[in-house]
Amino acid sequence: MAPHLDALNFRLSNERVRLANAKTVAERELRAVWVAGIEKEIAAELKFIGAPTLDEILMSDDELLAALTEDTQ
Repeated sequence: MAPHLDALNFRLSNERVRLANAKTVAERELRAVWVAGIEKEIAAELKFIGAPTLDEILMSDDELLAALTEDTQ
């Protein structure tokens, strides 16, 4: 993974902890905006480096079974 992406994920993790520990409504709202911004930045970075999206990675049970049985035949 790219170092920039690692840093973003670390920052997101920290902000989620801060959001969970927020004491006031205003602080929760502000931190929620920051978390959403970091998530958007991560999505843009993933798109930039050409990482597959979650929809491209996920497969149905039938697709998984077919892929697994192809390897054994």
